[in-house]
Amino acid sequence: MRDTDLFQLALGLTPPWHVASCEFDPDKHRLDIEIDFPRGSLFACPICGREGCRAYDTERHEWRHLNFFQHEAYLAARVPRVSCRDCGIKTIEVPWARPGSGFTLLFEAHIVMMAKAMPVKSIADIIKEHDTRIWRILNHYVHESRQ
Repeated sequence: MRDTDLFQLALGLTPPWHVASCEFDPDKHRLDIEIDFPRGSLFACPICGREGCRAYDTERHEWRHLNFFQHEAYLAARVPRVSCRDCGIKTIEVPWARPGSGFTLLFEAHIVMMAKAMPVKSIADIIKEHDTRIWRILNHYVHESRQ
């Protein structure tokens, strides 16, 4: 089994998404996983849900993911904007992160779970992120739960 196949399974990616490459830098203690989709892939419009929208263009995004052992892991992908005949050109939502977040959903869930048991400053020290970014995540989910 190739490393890309292993991470494909571990991330639970479904077509058209696939792991294109993995790169580990032992000096930086960092794992980079590149996610992509085949040319000609079709997506649903994020506004109206219309299926079969073609990618208009893409924009590269990066998300912090759960650590791989003691190494920071990052996912990066070209995120397509689709052309919907009813809604116009809209950026799709990726299945591994909420819109506008620099973290994966699994990473955010990990932070929320840790926040139940320890101060935000301690979480920030453990995951090596600024506490302001952690507070944004927590505020988002508190606001969402109150709705």
